[in-house]
Amino acid sequence: MIGQRTKTSVLTVLVLALVFVGLWQTGSGAWIYIKAQLAQVLLQRAWASTLAGQQDVKPWPWADTWPIARLVVPSQGIDQIVLEGAYRRTLAFGPGRLESHSPARGVGTMILTGHRDTHFRFLGKLHAGETILLQARTGMWHRFTVRDGLIVDSRTASIRADEDGRHLILVTCYPFHAIVPGGPLRYIVIAEIVDRMAED
Repeated sequence: MIGQRTKTSVLTVLVLALVFVGLWQTGSGAWIYIKAQLAQVLLQRAWASTLAGQQDVKPWPWADTWPIARLVVPSQGIDQIVLEGAYRRTLAFGPGRLESHSPARGVGTMILTGHRDTHFRFLGKLHAGETILLQARTGMWHRFTVRDGLIVDSRTASIRADEDGRHLILVTCYPFHAIVPGGPLRYIVIAEIVDRMAED
């Protein structure tokens, strides 16, 4: 009888521990998603100030990044603020620009990176011929057309950067639904400029 009670108690503790761990993991995952969405509200405000002529407007006082562009993909319902720097701390809040490449004024290839499970999840649904719009800090819009979607190995692949501002390259981890993040594969979308349009 005592042995049966002990087994029941141990089983109850194990079940409760599993439930607690499951809730904790779910909450952690949800917090990342919520943080990314709430940050976009603050980033939109900083972007409005940037378009009004202010330089390097931090979205919150302790931020070490600032908005440098606005990314819109009409077919996917995407409207995101792009941040300076492609660091882990930056990518938690939005897509980031690789600083080693073009300045955000349309000169040279612009390479943007984002997480596969938040801001750049939509890359897997993009098809050749779709339109991507990128607004610069000057207010000028640049219209790109998706040319290719490629899977590459980050250990061996390299991205050739032109200097005439004809390409926009979006990069995220691959596969999109990987259980363990951080593998070497990347999904790359290459888009080619169609035209430049005046500000809104």
